[in-house]
Amino acid sequence: MGIQKNMFPRARIPYGTWGSSYFPAWQASPLAEVNIGQFAGEAMNKVLGLRKVPKSELDHLVTGSTIPWHWKFWNSPMLASCLGRRVAGCHVEQACATGLKAVLVAAAEVDGGSSDAAGVLTFDRTSDSPAGIFPERRAHRRTEALSDVWDNFGFDPSTGRSMICCAGNAARKYKLDRKEVDELSLCRHEQYFKAQASGFLAKVLVPFEVLDVQGRVRGVVDADTGVARHTLRGLRAMRELDTCITSGTQTHPSDGMACLLVTTKEKAQELSRKPEVDIQFVGKTEVRTSPSLMPEAPALAVKDLLRRTGLALKDISVVKSHNPFAINDAVFAKEFKYDWREMNRTGSSLVWGHPQGPTLTRLLIEGLEESADLGGGYVLLMGCAAGDVGIAALFRVG
Repeated sequence: MGIQKNMFPRARIPYGTWGSSYFPAWQASPLAEVNIGQFAGEAMNKVLGLRKVPKSELDHLVTGSTIPWHWKFWNSPMLASCLGRRVAGCHVEQACATGLKAVLVAAAEVDGGSSDAAGVLTFDRTSDSPAGIFPERRAHRRTEALSDVWDNFGFDPSTGRSMICCAGNAARKYKLDRKEVDELSLCRHEQYFKAQASGFLAKVLVPFEVLDVQGRVRGVVDADTGVARHTLRGLRAMRELDTCITSGTQTHPSDGMACLLVTTKEKAQELSRKPEVDIQFVGKTEVRTSPSLMPEAPALAVKDLLRRTGLALKDISVVKSHNPFAINDAVFAKEFKYDWREMNRTGSSLVWGHPQGPTLTRLLIEGLEESADLGGGYVLLMGCAAGDVGIAALFRVG
């Protein structure tokens, strides 16, 4: 099979027009007390200003989130108003795959000719997530209450099992070793702190002031609050919640936003901070695995993606994964006989947390920035979602 060189030939991501907030852990910052949609729109306005992109260039807005927020019904049109640019748009939601899916939807809009510059804005707030009351006439209780974040994490209606059960199932299927999983988790944390110390994270993360309703500053979001400094001894001492799963080998809920632009090739030349850097969409796949085996789904998606594109892992310069469990990366490494130390070199969601909607968007931004620093190449991004779904995409930084 020949290499698929460009999935959306007309679409580009202009280098350096992106930005992400830090991801403070659940209830750990002023983001716990704001309308996250309004905050995200205003934050994107600041990012565009910092990147010297006139917001008048935007002609479409794709937003993505998974947790209900006040006035969510209005979605993209409302957020465009918060951004200060009244354009049409749409909202995307696919659990933890949302951040990448929104980027691909924007690329399709540009490639189809209906947009020249589409903004992508993804966000979520796990803090104080709402509870819903649902009429259920077929149920003996007549109504059902659902805590959006915690109940969905704890119960897959297709299987009756929790997300942590998915991880334990995968660890047993692949006969993973607890010692290796602990070592992998420690490596991921060390990679994050190394990227932080080098100044790399400061190139993609933006500090934001959070205001109250009177316009006064309630606080500043300027750190991935909740990131732990582990030792191997400490990780090995943690209680095993399921096979190879401890509090140190899984992510934590957090809040945040991330945004970027998808434009035509010509518009990218105008807006990019480095016009010589050409970022193209190569391909993407989405798969489902067997029920309650979510951590293996990204590896299966990557297998299909490499088959479709004719590429091999040795052709990839940057590998980034959404890894809510360290075993996600262990399964991938085992399936491909790949050194897990070579992936997620600038950080990952295992370490800095998981606000769902913007998680894969931040990972993509980090991956593209890392590839540009290396002089270009293919960037592989993968993630899991909603029980047994895997998504993967390839980008080329030239």
